[in-house]
Amino acid sequence: MSKPLVMALAKGRLMELAMAFFKEIGIESPELHSGSRKLMFDVPGKNIKILLVRAVDVATYVEHGAADIGIAGKDLLMEQMCDVYEPIDLGFGYCKIILAEPVPKNGETAMPKSYSKRRIATKYPNITEHYFSEKGIPIEIVKLYGSIELAPLVGLADQIVDLTSTGATLKANNLRIVDDIAECTARVIVNRASLKLKYPEVKKIIDDIKGLLQQEVLDGKTRNPL
Repeated sequence: MSKPLVMALAKGRLMELAMAFFKEIGIESPELHSGSRKLMFDVPGKNIKILLVRAVDVATYVEHGAADIGIAGKDLLMEQMCDVYEPIDLGFGYCKIILAEPVPKNGETAMPKSYSKRRIATKYPNITEHYFSEKGIPIEIVKLYGSIELAPLVGLADQIVDLTSTGATLKANNLRIVDDIAECTARVIVNRASLKLKYPEVKKIIDDIKGLLQQEVLDGKTRNPL
């Protein structure tokens, strides 16, 4: 038997959305929902294995060939700039990368656009650097790994670059969106060598996914929960 096709999925909500999608094209591993602590699963009746990894690691597994195919958020693909083939936008997991700042208090004015040197808190330093570089605005980046909204409230940063889906957390922390930097959804990514070495297997999955997406468009369906 040939080597199995290996798929890398992110743990958590995106995995649930991805598996619901793949179930409709015949790729399903019931053991994934069994509460097992395993991180590698077989797909019964198919020469396919599924790896569960951290969302931030999916593109790395695919780029280096540890996985042939993966599902990753566009935000992480933009930030990591991994060398992978990105054939399909799945359309679900929608969110935005935004620039936000505290809502001005009574009597205060908004931060001027010519603000000399801004301190920006973010978990996306590459995206942030590129965004402000294009605008010619000097910045200092404060790299954080969570609770980004807290940074301007305690004086750690002037503004933040972060991911949001509904904006509820921003509003709850008295922050407002200044600019939308990018819209992000889940993407199918493929290892470039696997695209050649496992072309029939990879092409079938890509064709099945595209076929399902096209049918959903015809049926007026959407997988974006928003």
